[in-house]
Amino acid sequence: MASVRVERTDNGFVARNERGAEIMLGTDDGLFSPVELLLAAVGGCNVMTVEPLTAKRGHRLVRLAVEVSAEKESPTLLRSVTVTYDVELPAGDSDEVFKAVAERVHERHCTVSRSLQKGTEVKLDLGG
Repeated sequence: MASVRVERTDNGFVARNERGAEIMLGTDDGLFSPVELLLAAVGGCNVMTVEPLTAKRGHRLVRLAVEVSAEKESPTLLRSVTVTYDVELPAGDSDEVFKAVAERVHERHCTVSRSLQKGTEVKLDLGG
């Protein structure tokens, strides 16, 4: 099970994981909004899974980055999320391995993307 605690602070909100890492949330400059964190989670999950799988196949990418964007359907609902890779291959390398790995990660290995695609239920527990 994964969990994160989010709580109000004097300067906005902070999310903390069980390992002690923190991310500040808010709408002010220098802070991530919750939607931006969702996009970062999609991008991070994809790129952090592609990296070791391509390296394992002997292809160390010179540059590996993703741009993740979302289209809104309404003010409170996303229609689609697009992950766009920005890669530089070593001289003489074919992009076949990278593309095959990135597609496999998208379809089978990235928990965040797959959960969004399948429409993971979000439950509300009001305590008490």
